[in-house]
Amino acid sequence: MQSPPWRVGVDVGGTFTDLVIADSDGRTDVFKVPSVPADPGQGVISALEAACAALGLSLAQFLGECQFFLHGSTVATNTLLEGKGAKVGLLTTKGFRDSLEARRGLRKNPWDHRTPYPPVLVPRYLRLPVAGRIDARGAEVEALDLDDVRAACRVFREEGVESIAVCLLNSFVNPAHEQAVAALLREEDVCDWLSVSSEIVPIMGEYERSSTTVVNAYVMPRTASYLRALQERLIALGLKTKLLMLQSNGGAASLDQLIRQPVNLLLSGPSAGVGAMQYLAAGIGENNLVSMEIGGTSCDVMLMNEGRVAITDTLSVNDYDLVTPSVDIHTVGAGGGTIAGIDAAGLIYAGPEGAGARPGPAAYGLGGTRPTVTDAHLVLGRLRPGPYAGGTVTLDLAAAEAAMDNELALPLGISRTEAAAGIIRIVEQNLMHAVEQISIQRGYHLGRFMLIACGGAGPMHGASVGRRLGARAVYVPRQAGAFCAIGMQHADVRRDFVHVLMRRLDETVGAAIAEGFTQLQAQARAALGEEGFGEGDTRFDYELDLHYEGQQWDVRVTLPRDASPADIRAAFEREYDRQFGHTNPEARINVAKLRVVGIGKLPVLENPVYPTVDTPVVPVETRKVYADRLGDFVDTPIYRGADLQHGHSFEGPAVIEESTTTILVGPGDHVSVDALNNYIIRFGSED
Repeated sequence: MQSPPWRVGVDVGGTFTDLVIADSDGRTDVFKVPSVPADPGQGVISALEAACAALGLSLAQFLGECQFFLHGSTVATNTLLEGKGAKVGLLTTKGFRDSLEARRGLRKNPWDHRTPYPPVLVPRYLRLPVAGRIDARGAEVEALDLDDVRAACRVFREEGVESIAVCLLNSFVNPAHEQAVAALLREEDVCDWLSVSSEIVPIMGEYERSSTTVVNAYVMPRTASYLRALQERLIALGLKTKLLMLQSNGGAASLDQLIRQPVNLLLSGPSAGVGAMQYLAAGIGENNLVSMEIGGTSCDVMLMNEGRVAITDTLSVNDYDLVTPSVDIHTVGAGGGTIAGIDAAGLIYAGPEGAGARPGPAAYGLGGTRPTVTDAHLVLGRLRPGPYAGGTVTLDLAAAEAAMDNELALPLGISRTEAAAGIIRIVEQNLMHAVEQISIQRGYHLGRFMLIACGGAGPMHGASVGRRLGARAVYVPRQAGAFCAIGMQHADVRRDFVHVLMRRLDETVGAAIAEGFTQLQAQARAALGEEGFGEGDTRFDYELDLHYEGQQWDVRVTLPRDASPADIRAAFEREYDRQFGHTNPEARINVAKLRVVGIGKLPVLENPVYPTVDTPVVPVETRKVYADRLGDFVDTPIYRGADLQHGHSFEGPAVIEESTTTILVGPGDHVSVDALNNYIIRFGSED
């Protein structure tokens, strides 16, 4: 790390806060400090102080030389998960008061009639109807009754409502009624926080639109307070640039744009992996990647096909159904802290319950007694007993062995090794299913893809999972444990805009599509202009959501703005055939939605140049490590990551100990250090 200006990415997780600094040459340093759940901003400051101490700079000097400061936070997500949001009032069209609670009358598992729905965020006495009606074509069929709004304001004041959501029928076609209601609410000044569906999520689907608007209102006060306080704190300490936040869509935006739409921050942390994937794709010349990021409690899987990471509109957080542009991430409860036990049938299970940061795995010595994946790796010799993460965590082998014996081995009459190996096999089967969910079930053949094993625990499982799935190879970033924070360094500013069209695809629809794209691009250009971007550093992508007539679910295609109806049909049928294996050339196609994605391009962070070395690589020790494919412990060289540089390569078995992760290389597999100073694992034969 040599010279400013600095680019900073900070990812606040449940256990650790990761801070990554890049200098003017693109070289990065990673700093990990314990998170402070009661005050997440303090974790950010502590990470900055650790970085400044290492650089020999004052905090004011360092922040004053920051070019970009990007932040990913789980504050909005935790507010929803913990039920600590605002007291919300909802104004809705008369006759639709209960649509929020009725949902769609469906369960995710139709056979599960016992599990309760999550609590309704707005109780019925605060869901108040307003007379007035807009029809499906946008025409007013009943005048808006503003007296109903005034009466609702009186109720909201009496009940101490902190945030108001407005969602009226068909406002995505004609927002006039919602705009009038919002104007009156601002005039009445009932509270400081207002969410209007036509401004946040102007899409078809009454329940999803209501749910999204209510969640936005619910998380807004707490999220906005945190973000404003953090920005003011950083400015007081010397920061001169804007604080940018990572959104669920993988792009960044300033606080001014996100304060009123915090629902776009629900995947703020995991979505940063998009930037990391794009950076790696450019650096290694691979456009087909699957990332498997494994942390303490969960595994997040994303897929990049031909350089593009899929974006979805549908998002479920704690069983609340939302519509917001989000990276297509599949998450499973499989991580280093995943707890194992014996089920009612006398079989070992692993997950989805996790041990968390406290008590954590049994090996942490913080009171945990149930075996976890981390304990299993320790018993199998894959992890080294002793301090990790700068001494904030210490792994105790005896404690892990006791948990394995008491909870699994002795009750089942098997060996400690068999119990530990069984945990790993079960977890890796779950990881395989997670990768298949986002690849094979989306119509992608994994033989075309390289698997990125990242997160603190990902490189322990990457080679095994990649081999079984038939991936081309496994790529392990050197700073795998800070993958998302690194991704923030490479994110661009992004804003998504949508317009519902619902027109048949024929020769007459071209003008409507062109007009819609013009309007959406103007909105995107204005939003990017507020972020400080001009014509030379912006890009606009044009997308259509289409479906065969009579179908409900859309297929999204990206096209040139001036694509003809014939071009649109051809693109739709190519994508439909890729996903479902057939097309219907005789069927009519409907254009459901138009989308414009505005990108504000931040300066590219150049890849650092690492010289090739030809010095021999020497392990620091050799120890017995369990090799699952051989079913036994084998003498395994242990390498220190700091000793491995571009040009080094060797055969497995091997264990590589890095500052943020440990990498397991199987027998017969080949690992090499590439020009980015990261690791590539290629598979040997099954023998």
